[in-house]
Amino acid sequence: MFAFMEREVLESIRARLSKAKRVVFLGGAGVSTASGIPDFRSEEGIAKTTERYGIPYETILSHRFFFEHTDLFYDFYWSSMVHEDAKPNLAHRVLKEYGDRHILFIVTQNIDDLHELAGSQRVIPVHGTIHSYTCTCCGRKATLNEIPHHGVPMCPICHAPFKPDVVLYGEPLGEEELMGAKAATEYADALIVGGTSLQVYPINALPRLFSGSLSILINRDETPLDDRFDFVIHEDVGTALSAILEGL
Repeated sequence: MFAFMEREVLESIRARLSKAKRVVFLGGAGVSTASGIPDFRSEEGIAKTTERYGIPYETILSHRFFFEHTDLFYDFYWSSMVHEDAKPNLAHRVLKEYGDRHILFIVTQNIDDLHELAGSQRVIPVHGTIHSYTCTCCGRKATLNEIPHHGVPMCPICHAPFKPDVVLYGEPLGEEELMGAKAATEYADALIVGGTSLQVYPINALPRLFSGSLSILINRDETPLDDRFDFVIHEDVGTALSAILEGL
């Protein structure tokens, strides 16, 4: 592991990254915490907010729970998963600016669309988005702006509940998104992973597909895959990305 603030290490990262033609950024919840969106496992994370329900968040945010306890699911969902006032932070902005100058694919586990709001173009949201909904009966689509942000949103046509287009526990990832994430990783020259504990399958398997020349992990805490990366930086994601990417 290398200390982030060592100048020679930073210069080495930038020199090697400047030679990359295709870069993949794989991001998790830690990318959006600076925007006021909680992660899952920290002291202030989503896991803590489920304590008042007495139910683990993996259960509340599961496919089965949605259909068996739709009212309770949405009570938690509106209070803990939807953050309408969140804005892109430094990490999102730096990645957007770098992507304007280079071929950059962003594989995000987040459902907040902040990369898209920042203006990034090549974004693969493997866990879906809170901004899109599908009727559980007729398949009618709706956007977040078209449904009430309280209670259970119902389809105006068949009066069945809308389900958010996010991947719940017990559901597979979308085939198109997963294949896109795998292809982007396999053909990348450089891989940057940021703000994720790399504990959720199958996304935590993506780094094993990477065979390029430079891999960087940026996360405040250690992960099970730290030893697979060329550089490991235990710092704030936005601060580290800014130091590495700006000006390249």
